[in-house]
Amino acid sequence: MASTRNPSTPPSEERIDDVDLSTEMQGSFLEYAYSVIYSRALPDARDGLKPVQRRILFQMADMGLRPDRGHVKSARVVGEVMGKLHPHGDAPIYDALVRLAQPFTLRVPLVDGHGNFGSLDDGPAAPRYTEARLAPSALALTADLDEDVVDFVPNYDGQFQQPEVLPAAFPNLLVNGAAGIAVGMATNMAPHNLIEVVAAAVHLLENPEASVEELMEFVPGPDLPSGGIIVGLDGIKDAYTTGRGTFRTRGKVTVEQLGPRRTGLIVTELPYMVGPERVIEKIKDAVNAKKLTGISDVTDLTDREHPLRIVIGIKTGFEPTAVLEQLYRLTPLEDSFGINNVALVDGQPQTLGLKPLLRVYLDHRLRVITRRSEYRLAKRRDRLHLVEGLLIAILDIDEVIQVIRTSDDSESARGRLMTVFDLSEVQAEYILELRLRRLTRFSRIELESERDELKAEIASLEELLGSDVLLRAAVASELELVAEQYGTPRRTLLMNGSPVTARTASRATAPSLEIADDPCRVYLSATGRMVRAELGEDGAIVPPARRSKHDAVRSVVTTTVRGEIGAVTTRGRLVRLSPVDLPSVPANSVQLAVGTRVDQYLALEKGEHVVALVPLVAEPPIALGTRQGVVKRVSATELAPGKHDIEIIALKPGDEVVGAAVAPDEAEIVFVASDAQLLRFEASAVRPQGRAAGGMAGIRLSDGAEVIHVAVVTDPDAAEVVTVAGSSSVLAGADAGSGKVSAFAEFPPKGRATGGVRAQRFLRGEDALTLAWVGVEPRAVGADGSTRALPASGAKRDASGQTIDAVIGAVGTALA
Repeated sequence: MASTRNPSTPPSEERIDDVDLSTEMQGSFLEYAYSVIYSRALPDARDGLKPVQRRILFQMADMGLRPDRGHVKSARVVGEVMGKLHPHGDAPIYDALVRLAQPFTLRVPLVDGHGNFGSLDDGPAAPRYTEARLAPSALALTADLDEDVVDFVPNYDGQFQQPEVLPAAFPNLLVNGAAGIAVGMATNMAPHNLIEVVAAAVHLLENPEASVEELMEFVPGPDLPSGGIIVGLDGIKDAYTTGRGTFRTRGKVTVEQLGPRRTGLIVTELPYMVGPERVIEKIKDAVNAKKLTGISDVTDLTDREHPLRIVIGIKTGFEPTAVLEQLYRLTPLEDSFGINNVALVDGQPQTLGLKPLLRVYLDHRLRVITRRSEYRLAKRRDRLHLVEGLLIAILDIDEVIQVIRTSDDSESARGRLMTVFDLSEVQAEYILELRLRRLTRFSRIELESERDELKAEIASLEELLGSDVLLRAAVASELELVAEQYGTPRRTLLMNGSPVTARTASRATAPSLEIADDPCRVYLSATGRMVRAELGEDGAIVPPARRSKHDAVRSVVTTTVRGEIGAVTTRGRLVRLSPVDLPSVPANSVQLAVGTRVDQYLALEKGEHVVALVPLVAEPPIALGTRQGVVKRVSATELAPGKHDIEIIALKPGDEVVGAAVAPDEAEIVFVASDAQLLRFEASAVRPQGRAAGGMAGIRLSDGAEVIHVAVVTDPDAAEVVTVAGSSSVLAGADAGSGKVSAFAEFPPKGRATGGVRAQRFLRGEDALTLAWVGVEPRAVGADGSTRALPASGAKRDASGQTIDAVIGAVGTALA
């Protein structure tokens, strides 16, 4: 039991009343629940606003804080709202004001904020530090309030009036959504695209019996301010049908190359109301708990140029897409949103689907347009009445003046005017207050014109109010105009797929995030790009009908995706690399142009280039040829397994490696010198040496000559020799020169360390070979990888060349 004193009883005669505690608590709780539900937490289905939001927008409009005016301190707005309209503290008013200004919270912000209005990870600055004014879209919600379009109600102390609901020229509840927790109920509504919602509203206006499926053709799903991806549309359809449903959102993530040997996941959009700091923290927690593997680092590179950019580094050997799936499962990169469309309809909380929400809004707009038209009609009728009376007075102005002058007072003058000219009291009073300067000829013309315009407007308004079709057309027209003014393209991508769901303990399996160690081939193009292609079931890479028409192959190695191969450089180094980080292309359409530049991938020194790719197997040995004519064969067993970068030939000063390839004993090694000498000899003539050795004499060079090409030939009958001659005094690339293609069998083999035989006869003005190549299926390319035409094959070994139309940058093997 609780005791209370009757306040009307004097203290000397105090009386104690006993009341039942449960009854008192029940009554107090019901009053509190009623207040929260109807006056705080739930939005009105008509304008989509809670009371505090409606009061903020109305008060800012009343203060004249239009978009074309300057900002004012948020504290001033909060004070005006609290002092005149809102019976609660300043903190909830400012919180509501901040939410109306946050572009990541509302799809169409209603307040234009200036200053720190917070982020998804941090709160806003204090109201004394921020400024605000109405956003252009808010004008559409508060327009026509002075035309009796909605009812006004007293404020909390009865001193001021406030609108019961705003006119709302667009469906704000669907466009911006809502969230609130009342007593025993809650609301959580997703934002949508203004253009789509208006299109659905117009369709429902024209087709009242339209189904939810028809409306979903216009509104396929929510459009979140942060963008992202919605996965699975079944929950959205449930929400549009029943008012309740759940869908899952994902951040927008792309896989990019972060560097020559680094791959990363780039996050540019996050799920709704998920901040980057929360995502980064969850990723780090999952990595530290060893629930998530394959991630090397996480960096937030968000700046003014990139509104959101989170870079997640992927460790070598891990499949980025597999790591991404785990990120979706273990972090807020994939989040759920539960739709609960609870709003006030006629003062009662109801759960509404898409069609009822649109219908309630459209009924509201029809009432607003009707009341506005009735108000304007009444105003124009009143004005027409005055204009007609004034025209009567102007037609006989002398008599009007005489009547007024001969009257004892204004009351007598008004009565005599009404009697003499058959005027109403309002017309007579208006004539008495008329200024004499209006009594001119031009005033009469203006009044007659105004009278005609008023009659036309009155007829139009009467026609509008008398036709339901015209009224609906007016509502549709205004909706479309608002959508055109404030609508923006869709940001959220809709995917009718399956989200990543948490696995149950009984079925939990650790998915493999590492890239499978499948067979593949690694290509080095003639222009210096590397690419990886998986082998098909029959070992083929590209069917003949799908051959690449861009670039040519300098070197190719068969290995596995997670295996190791070697890159031989001009400095005599062998650099180990794994194909796992190379760009992968489909097995049926290898395109060398999409490969990564090998000089960037391996971070070579200035002036250093890769001449060939080689397998790291024990046999056969690797043959090297240098610019000064040195040849060497080195076995892979000599290559230190634990070192990433090793020297495999001791070069003399000024010398460099020209070519390298696997050279079994039965193969032949070929040297081509700048003085057009070609030497071929058996690889068995070069004994394998240790990696520290300097090699032995390969070809005897004449004075001033140097080796320009070294190759290993395993099929002499199929091989061809390509040579291009030019002048050493001409700037490289300025003259295409002359070239020829001859059968390799035309050149007789000779012993190692001899001078070879002539490979091309020079024409007048030519004194050196600028390019040479030996191999099968030759393809010439320019510096950009585009194909160049070669002379017809079959020329004699020592014949002169034919003029070439375009400069040839390199020659390689056609991709096959």
